[in-house]
Amino acid sequence: MTSHPPLSLRPEVRSELDRTGLRFLAEFLRRACERDGRNVEALAELGHVLTRMGRNEEGLEVDERLCALVPEDPTVHYNLACSLALLGMGTRALEELRRSIELGYDDVDHLLGDDDLATLHGSPEFEELVEILRALH
Repeated sequence: MTSHPPLSLRPEVRSELDRTGLRFLAEFLRRACERDGRNVEALAELGHVLTRMGRNEEGLEVDERLCALVPEDPTVHYNLACSLALLGMGTRALEELRRSIELGYDDVDHLLGDDDLATLHGSPEFEELVEILRALH
């Protein structure tokens, strides 16, 4: 069997392929959610894909639906906090982040490195939540 060198794509072509793949995946997941509005896994992935696409308002809607479906899930509240922070809703984002910690969210390293929460970094409320997490672990 002959080995071929990897396909080399120009960055703009690779970027367009990535966008096309995300659009396809978003549509696939949206249809899955339409068939079964309680499919938590599909909804969570749809929210993630929409956020990656920069469709933050739609991602927020999905995260709010997830919180209604699984209100005791810490990751769902964490993701809602991320969506809120991306949209500049810092007060609500901090409330959801606090709720996620109350429900058991405990990954302080991820919290500190999450670019979605960058608008919250440095605020006294965010720093307080970081200290709470550190004290828990």
